[in-house]
Amino acid sequence: MKKEVAYQNKDICSKIFAEKLAGKSFQVYGVDLPKIKQVLPTNLPAIQANELRMDNLFLLEDDTFLLVDYESAYKEENKLKYLEYILRVLKIYQTEYGLNMKIRLLVIYTTDVSREHVSSILDVYSLKMKLSQAFLSELNSETIKETITEKIKQKKSLTETELMQAIILPLTYKGETKKKESIKELFELMKEIKEEETQLFLLSGILVFTDKVIDKETAKQIKEWIRMTKVARLYEEEKIEAVNEAVNEAVTRTIQQKEKEKERAIQQKEKEKERAIHQMVKKMLEKNVDILNIMEITGLTKKMIEKIQQEVIETEN
Repeated sequence: MKKEVAYQNKDICSKIFAEKLAGKSFQVYGVDLPKIKQVLPTNLPAIQANELRMDNLFLLEDDTFLLVDYESAYKEENKLKYLEYILRVLKIYQTEYGLNMKIRLLVIYTTDVSREHVSSILDVYSLKMKLSQAFLSELNSETIKETITEKIKQKKSLTETELMQAIILPLTYKGETKKKESIKELFELMKEIKEEETQLFLLSGILVFTDKVIDKETAKQIKEWIRMTKVARLYEEEKIEAVNEAVNEAVTRTIQQKEKEKERAIQQKEKEKERAIHQMVKKMLEKNVDILNIMEITGLTKKMIEKIQQEVIETEN
């Protein structure tokens, strides 16, 4: 993946994108697959000090896994990369789903690649892999563009099919220049969408899907636009949560401090009370007041009074 879109920033956009991606289908690209049930992490860590990152990983409604990679050129050796993806997914999810888990692999080719120039099979006798393939060259770029533009200009809602076509539209054009131009045009067009959730889905989808071709400046502009809307609120909510936590901690510390101070005050009063009673007993003893009377007045036990009496005797001697 290109480093121009930092993984941390892309993960934020992917999170927004994933919120609305569940329930949608790749059938719009000419591939007969169940609808998306869940979007899964695309980084595939291993015991070795290396990491694979595919373009997308989904759990479909029939509980099969779908690995998705986007390619602008066909290379036979890429099938080895796909095998590594499958192996990593097996290692990571086999504990939960078992080794009989079903994994699909979909390669979406930009319009630079046509169906007759690729092979979907890797057969090395001991292992056979068959890919699902989608060819964006088979989509009518201008028809999709006209439909989407007209609806947005007229403030009409896009259908599920049109939403999925819009986020992939730049990849249906031939050549990197045309793809980048399309991304910029779509960005300006999608600024006009008043429904925030739809706007965020489309912008984050374009940012995620066109990661390999989008230029640094356009990616930055899209991310800034997203930050000004939902992401800004996410950050603000995180800051508010942090402030609340700090306030709660401060309040807790204050309460605990006051409790300790109160406890110390009570202990101090008890000590002062004990000293006062102690002094009163001493004076009574000096005046030869009967111990039983002292017990009745002070509430002290005979043993306690006798101890004070002993202190008085030792002091006189």
